[in-house]
Amino acid sequence: MRASGFRSLPFGLRFALRDLLGDPRGFGIFIACIVIGVGAISGVSGLSRSLAQGLAREGRTILGGDVSFSLVAREPSPEQRAYFAARGRLSEISLMRAMARRDDGEAAMVEIKAIDPASYPAFGAVETEPALPLAEALAERDGVAGIIVDPMLLARLDARLGDTLMIGNSRVQLRAKLVSEPDKLAGGVGLGPRVLMSRRALVDAGLVTAGSVVRNVTRVTLIGNASDEAVKAFRTEVETAFPQAGWETRTRDAVSPQFTRNLERFTQLLTLVALTALVAGGAGVANAVHGFVERKRTQFAVLKALGATGSRVFAIALAQVLAAASFAIILGLAVGAVIPWAASEGLRQVAELPVSAALDARGAAFGALYGLLVTLIFSLVPLGRAHEIPVAALLRDDPRGAKLTRYRVGAWAAGVALTALVILSASDLKLGVFYLGAAIIAFGLLRGAAWLTMRIARALPRPRDARLRLALANIWRPKSLTPALIVSIGLTQTLLIALALVEGAIHNELARADAGEIPNFFFIDAPKAQAAEFRAFLAEQAPAAHIAHVPMMRGRIVAVKGVPVEKLAVNDEAKWALEGDRGVTFSARLPENSQIVAGEWWPADYAGPPLVSLEAKIAEGMSLGIGDDIKVNVLGRETIAKVASLRKVDWRSYGINFVMVFSPNVFAGAPYTELFTIAYGAPSIAARDAMDAKIARETAKRFPMIVSVRVKEAIAAIDKIAGQLALAARAAAGLAIVTAILALASAVASGQRARLHDAVVLKTLGATRGWLAAAYGLEFGLVGLVASFIALAAGAAAAYVMTTFLMKFDFVFLPGTIALTTAATLAVTIGLGLAGTWRVLSRRPGPELREL
Repeated sequence: MRASGFRSLPFGLRFALRDLLGDPRGFGIFIACIVIGVGAISGVSGLSRSLAQGLAREGRTILGGDVSFSLVAREPSPEQRAYFAARGRLSEISLMRAMARRDDGEAAMVEIKAIDPASYPAFGAVETEPALPLAEALAERDGVAGIIVDPMLLARLDARLGDTLMIGNSRVQLRAKLVSEPDKLAGGVGLGPRVLMSRRALVDAGLVTAGSVVRNVTRVTLIGNASDEAVKAFRTEVETAFPQAGWETRTRDAVSPQFTRNLERFTQLLTLVALTALVAGGAGVANAVHGFVERKRTQFAVLKALGATGSRVFAIALAQVLAAASFAIILGLAVGAVIPWAASEGLRQVAELPVSAALDARGAAFGALYGLLVTLIFSLVPLGRAHEIPVAALLRDDPRGAKLTRYRVGAWAAGVALTALVILSASDLKLGVFYLGAAIIAFGLLRGAAWLTMRIARALPRPRDARLRLALANIWRPKSLTPALIVSIGLTQTLLIALALVEGAIHNELARADAGEIPNFFFIDAPKAQAAEFRAFLAEQAPAAHIAHVPMMRGRIVAVKGVPVEKLAVNDEAKWALEGDRGVTFSARLPENSQIVAGEWWPADYAGPPLVSLEAKIAEGMSLGIGDDIKVNVLGRETIAKVASLRKVDWRSYGINFVMVFSPNVFAGAPYTELFTIAYGAPSIAARDAMDAKIARETAKRFPMIVSVRVKEAIAAIDKIAGQLALAARAAAGLAIVTAILALASAVASGQRARLHDAVVLKTLGATRGWLAAAYGLEFGLVGLVASFIALAAGAAAAYVMTTFLMKFDFVFLPGTIALTTAATLAVTIGLGLAGTWRVLSRRPGPELREL
């Protein structure tokens, strides 16, 4: 800044900047805490925007066209296909699950994508190893069709390229490994390895039968370079022309609504974890500002003695703090801006996500506001001392007489603004409110625990051991580190415990599968003509097993109480039930693991107007009650049914259950397949795995059209995804640990002056360095132990709510993990505390006594 420009600034700001630039000591931790928090918040937001932007930019490639129309168990009519062909270029694929098996019976479930090599892919390219044209790789040779497979299938079946497998009734040859497919993201998460084959080969395999769950997707690329408005107009035109088609429609700007919503929620979760890091570092901000006021105490007293008002002194001090905060925020935004570029290539290679790195102005603005508000929350009260304490008291370091009410009100106002900002920026309001509630409760508990700990330490009888006596005195003394330590340690440990227990609940689902508490297999696409034969087969394989089966079709809700679902206001918990086709069934009896909570079940011989029983939470999300009607499209036929009952479903049983169960007369004569489950026990996990392998192998041999889904493997696939998400959450939590350590270090540093005075006096009276280290170790250990107990309660409560109410899993308490976390916290607390006081312990009494 030029001298003339600098002189034009107000006196208070000039003085503040000169003083800060001349003596920036003590602001290192302050700046680091804000940089980490702001950088993480803006970086997560920028990465999310980059993913969303990549989806939008690559929408045509991912979707495989401008618009896609998906039907289950049926294909578009000739009239519909001609309508599409007149308006653009078509690309058709079929998706279904099947079993691929070796000649010896070893089998694995696969996700088939049947294509026409002449029109697929419409955009992008399929990469294979070795590189082969699709037509050549999938062509028939000597009556055997070729397939391209995910390398995972080769590993599962111990197969090599050139080998042949059976899929359905056909023998196919492994021609190439699948490296990448441009439309992978549009297909969602699969439970088995991908297999590419021709649509002709799928028909020859005999897998497409009446009622089989095959999804036929027609993708339309409009003529010319169609704009987004033209794409939306075409979609509306198609829905008007074929109002009862019952297809699921997607456009290139909304390739995967579920993925987009999950991305928004996960981004918010990571943002909240990053905000926790920023708030945990707030103790470091408070300690740094407290140390700043202590260092400038004499200067502030001199300014007041020379006639400066308290307001001017406060303004000078606040200007210095805000200047340091502004520098930290700018640096944090710079770090956050780099994150999308640093992470984009890894996400493209590892997760095959279309990341288009870009700056996110909105995320940067929120990050800056978060940083500013946290600074104000934790600095206003310490700065208030410079305004309120008289000159004489400042010189004597006597805080009595300071009335800090207005500054506490200001800090609370900043806290309210921070709360409003979290809610304003929340994509999932429930998650945002849950986080705020948990954070406020945890913060209140920790502050209350700090106050109670100080009161108890002061009220305890004086112990004989002088080291313990000194430790207890340090806990309750004026300007004690206890509040700052308990808050910074407790918040971080609360986060770690909550994450550990949530992961434990997910892993527990796998343990339930091993223990035989849930079904071993789901069998889908069992032809109804073979239902009795297949049941007998399962009873023969596992005589003591519990076997259940129900009819299954696919359908989608198209209207609720006469309102099309596109115009329906639905809460987040029910939206998934309206996205695409869902499994539906009919039954004369109430399904297992269901409980009627409203209405009543129909008689076994009911033959009246169509009735439906809905899952209670879904009905509540769509504002449906007894007697209301819904319109569903099943196999192209629209049916209006009245809600006869609402059920509470135990989804965690993993038994057969559906959101919609219809009265038996609704779909009389409709084509359908049977869905089976089997559950059995075994003396050991090894015996259970062997039984699973045997049943899968024999099923594939004798019933090649039936798909075996091993529940344990399905849960493992979900667990793998959850583990990848948890890795990102742990990385964000790691930032909270770093800021908590910085806050702890700043708290220890801010108490150096008082500890130096005590150490000098005690050393003069004969105390050794080891004696003082033991006393300080006891102090930090006791404070860390209190923080750990509070964190245990708060973290376990947060994990209980998340697992039980949000994830619908059993809450699992992990004493070993908790003990390890607590021990690590105590070790870090004591280690950092002693490291921070080492300078005090190493001082010689003589020189220090002369300066007192």
